Amino acid sequence: MAREKVFRFKQFNVINDKTAMKVGTDGVLLGAWCDVAAARRVLDVGTGCGVIAMMIAQRNAVATIHAIDIEPEAVAEAVLNFQNSPWGNRLEAELIDFKFFGTDEKFDHIVSNPPFFTSGVLPPEGSRNLARHATALSLEELVAHGKQLLTPGGLMSIIVPADAEQLIRRSAVTSGLNIGRLTAVIPVEGAAPKRLLCELVNGDATTVVESMTIQDANRNYTQQYIDMTRDFYLKM
Repeated sequence: MAREKVFRFKQFNVINDKTAMKVGTDGVLLGAWCDVAAARRVLDVGTGCGVIAMMIAQRNAVATIHAIDIEPEAVAEAVLNFQNSPWGNRLEAELIDFKFFGTDEKFDHIVSNPPFFTSGVLPPEGSRNLARHATALSLEELVAHGKQLLTPGGLMSIIVPADAEQLIRRSAVTSGLNIGRLTAVIPVEGAAPKRLLCELVNGDATTVVESMTIQDANRNYTQQYIDMTRDFYLKM
């Protein structure tokens, strides 16, 4: 479900090779799903090429987004993409490990497409694999440190494998966050959920549980997925 595809923002001023990014479905889902309407300061943890940060900038006309990553190549790519976007004055990228990231100012929203490998078996060398391996940043560490950086009432939005729901719930309880929304993501009609979109709240919350399906039985995008993502593709 996280296969890569060429992704171009409709609102880029210039469409050329520099504005075409290969991104996975997970990032697109998270960037379109997170509730950033009220956010003024947003932190994107593990930004990669910066696509989620730019999606948020497109959706929220006033928010400033600070994007961080541990990979120099990723940060360089994000900087280039930010510069070529219409929202460059509200986007910044920094090379830093989230475990050591700190600031006097808090964030209204933290968003992250975190690493998924939790088997304990290291993948082959390479920045792409490192960026997606949980030895770099565990889910528990992400949630716990994120709590310290959130404003009262602030939100954290992440996407995880569907079977990580109990880990998310435990991490939220341990860190003092509440679950606001859980959306199970079904890749194809009739299949089991593969991903879980999670919203954690730094305050009181009643959990809303939902589901969404990306493709129908004929492998066409569902209207639900089209409605969620259509503002970010030149063709959908």
